[in-house]
Amino acid sequence: MVDLSFGTPRKLPKPESLSGRVGVLDIAFAGVGGRSGSFESVTLPFIQGLDGRLRVWVDHHDHDEHPRYAGDPRFVLATKAQHGACPEMITPELVERIGKLDTIVCHVDFDGLASAAKWLRGGTEPYAGADDDARAVDTRLGTPGPIALRMDRALRGRPNDHALMGVIVRHLASGLEDAALWEPIDRAGEELAPIERETRRAAQSYRRLPPDVAFVDVSAGFGRIDKTLLLLLGQERERVSVVLDVNNVSVAAPFDSGLNFLELFGLEGGMPTRVSLPRKRLGDVLARLRVDPSEIPEGVR
Repeated sequence: MVDLSFGTPRKLPKPESLSGRVGVLDIAFAGVGGRSGSFESVTLPFIQGLDGRLRVWVDHHDHDEHPRYAGDPRFVLATKAQHGACPEMITPELVERIGKLDTIVCHVDFDGLASAAKWLRGGTEPYAGADDDARAVDTRLGTPGPIALRMDRALRGRPNDHALMGVIVRHLASGLEDAALWEPIDRAGEELAPIERETRRAAQSYRRLPPDVAFVDVSAGFGRIDKTLLLLLGQERERVSVVLDVNNVSVAAPFDSGLNFLELFGLEGGMPTRVSLPRKRLGDVLARLRVDPSEIPEGVR
């Protein structure tokens, strides 16, 4: 059995907590984050801490530090434009080349969990069309199939439930053989319904800011929301959606929009069409999006 561990670009497990030979799947290098949450403070120490135990790192998110590892065969790195999702990068040839892993660290979304499951299966899809489903979920282009939809809803309903993530990986890795494993997955998915209702209520507060920005402030007055859904609902109104919460300002546009927020906001890595910045940068964000100064909310200009 291979141990599973779950992480995000800015929240990785401690290297000493991971056993044996380690593979990292679908976790981007951390971007700009000041003293904490940056490549230098999170990603690099993690790589150095694992040292020779790190056997492979597969990822498809843009980052300025990718060239640093261009000559290291352990790092299989691409951009979002090259690969819309990570599972399609995991092939039988890659799994065979890397050899046995004792621990897999993967991202906490469907894309990451499907990557882990595909690795456990030797580079073959858990079910026909799983790679396409991962791409549809991760890029929000096209419609994923019913299997991915059920799992994605569960993860959005319980985004911090690592036990649920383990169930999903094992279910996928087994080729969906045990129908009983759908019960905890569907139960978690049911918890998304009230979150979706609150998110759609929040979306009613979107303001159109010329030339093409939809802006909403959810800092107060709302319960738990699904930020991804809220950003998508904003994009139904304008090309760019901006969500302000207590700590952050999130900006998103369609995957195929041609926009690159990493360049626009001077960020090091991540997804070009979805970024999150500190709340204090809201005025700068709106200015860079060419919002008419007279339309910028009072107090953030």
